[in-house]
Amino acid sequence: MKITSVTVRKFEREGNRMKGIATVVIDDAFAIHDIRIIEGDNGLFIAMPSRKTATGEYKDIAHPINTDVRTMFQSAILEEYNKASVEE
Repeated sequence: MKITSVTVRKFEREGNRMKGIATVVIDDAFAIHDIRIIEGDNGLFIAMPSRKTATGEYKDIAHPINTDVRTMFQSAILEEYNKASVEE
């Protein structure tokens, strides 16, 4: 599996910990949209797309199964985030 494209929409909103949204394309064949870039207490991290269930819980729609893949996604997204300009 190879990440073939990462697109980031970076934005700054006063008091908002969400810093951007990313789309990742895998093997030029599969896209995952709405990956959130969050400013946490220990720096930036990613949150996979999720939806709210009938019980009020949030469940990931798509997510990495192991730490190596999560690290690969996070590294690629944050690298692109650092290159992106702020959306006006």
